Amino acid sequence: MELRVKHVYDEAADADGFRVLVDRLWPRGLSKERAALDLWAKDVAPSSELRRAFHHEGLSWAEFESRYRAELAAGDGLARLRGELAGRSVATLLFASHDAEHNGAVVLRDLLRDSAS
Repeated sequence: MELRVKHVYDEAADADGFRVLVDRLWPRGLSKERAALDLWAKDVAPSSELRRAFHHEGLSWAEFESRYRAELAAGDGLARLRGELAGRSVATLLFASHDAEHNGAVVLRDLLRDSAS
């Protein structure tokens, strides 16, 4: 399966395949129609505490990634997401953060790719 990461505010495209929002909060000012989601996977998003620590309290990217991976390992949301993605040729993980390189969708994509190998 091809896993992509895309900003949720970018236009939906057929090439996105199965579109999954992986943020806990709904993106501001975005209608459900424009988001064109197939799934909103809130349970795989970083916890509110972790998100706040990273965005507002200066938590480093490395520490955010480590803590987020630990959160995912401790819950069952990742297994449910894997089930939803099974058998799909393309899936796009959508995020609302302004930083395209440092967000939960990137960590999630890498974790899903690692576990598929």
